[in-house]
Amino acid sequence: SDKSSNGHRYDSIAFANGMIKMGMSCQLIHYVHDEHDKFFKVCQRFDFIIVRCNPGQIKADGGDQGAFDNGMRGIRKLGIQVWPSPDVMEFMGAKDALCKVAHLNIGLPDTLAYYSTEEFSAGFKKTMAFQPRVLKQNRGSSGEGIWIIKLKSGNYCSEVGAETCNDDDVLDMVEANDNHAETHTVAEFVEFCV
Repeated sequence: SDKSSNGHRYDSIAFANGMIKMGMSCQLIHYVHDEHDKFFKVCQRFDFIIVRCNPGQIKADGGDQGAFDNGMRGIRKLGIQVWPSPDVMEFMGAKDALCKVAHLNIGLPDTLAYYSTEEFSAGFKKTMAFQPRVLKQNRGSSGEGIWIIKLKSGNYCSEVGAETCNDDDVLDMVEANDNHAETHTVAEFVEFCV
């Protein structure tokens, strides 16, 4: 999990301390769905809100993500900034969010989203032969289903599409959620993903 036992993300303290160091007042407030109305009443007293809750975690805790998002939209209507807004979070949490910026200066042209088994198999083999990959299987950002993948051999081609991986090429993989490592062939990994 990306949260400590107090329910806050590990990096939230660093965010808060950075703002305090810059002369701002900053308080961490924890959303508890049973105290929804109280939470949003408190939010109205702030100049801006930085949301540190991943999509899906409220629902997983028994709450209503839609009610939370609508509450944040209500805060925005009061003129209080919310970063990220629920609409931006929904847009950026989608699997293809990075694909939408692939052609920009901040993007990478070999960033792809796959919508069929055939697309995934061909695209993964082509891009994996070029350089290490980060593969995101699921929506959200808690790290589950996000794999950092390298060719065990370390032999990459010089440009995308110059070569493709073979089914028996070996991959060294680490899942971002808990940093556990696995080793699989390309064929095994493709089968696992589809």
